[in-house]
Amino acid sequence: MFIDQFNNTIDTWITELEQYRFDELLAKPDAAGWSLGQVFMHVIEDTRYYIEQIEFCLNHGSFISENMSENAKTMFLKNELPDVRIKGDPSVSENVRQPVSKKLLQEAMIELKQEMNMIWKKIIDSGRKGKAKHPGLGYFSEQEWVQFAEMHLRHHLKQKERLDILLGKKYDRNS
Repeated sequence: MFIDQFNNTIDTWITELEQYRFDELLAKPDAAGWSLGQVFMHVIEDTRYYIEQIEFCLNHGSFISENMSENAKTMFLKNELPDVRIKGDPSVSENVRQPVSKKLLQEAMIELKQEMNMIWKKIIDSGRKGKAKHPGLGYFSEQEWVQFAEMHLRHHLKQKERLDILLGKKYDRNS
C-alpha cells in the first residue's frame, strides 16, 4: 500500500535526522550544491505541495480523463524516479532556504507524516476522484500523488547518502 511505503520512507528521514548536529545540516559540499538541511527543506516543501495537490483532487474531481506523461508512466511502473541527478530550475534550487533549526525540521517531518496519513484516510473514504497537474509530468490521481511523494523522498535519500560521505557519516561503498 502506498501509505505504508510513504510511512517507511519518511520514518527513515526522521530517524536519520537524529544523527546530525545543526552545523552539519548547514554544511554545503560546494558553492552550487545543497546542504543536507536544504535537502530536508526541499523534501518538506515539495511534500507539502503534493498534499495540496491531493486536496485539490479530493475537493474538485476535475481532470479525471487527463493522463500522466509517458516518462511519468515509466516512473510509476518502476515505482522510482530515474537514478540520475536531476538538475532543477536554477532559480528554484538557488532559493531553497537553509533550515532555521534542527528541531523545526524534525517537527515539520513528523507533521508531514501525520498530514499524509490523515489525507490517506480521506482518499480511502472519498467517493470523489480527480486529478491534479504536476508541472512536468502530467496529471496524477490522489493515490498517484501519495506514491510520487514517496518516490521523491526515496530519490533524495540517495542525495543524502552522497552528503553523508562528505560529512564523514558513512563511507563510500564504491571506493
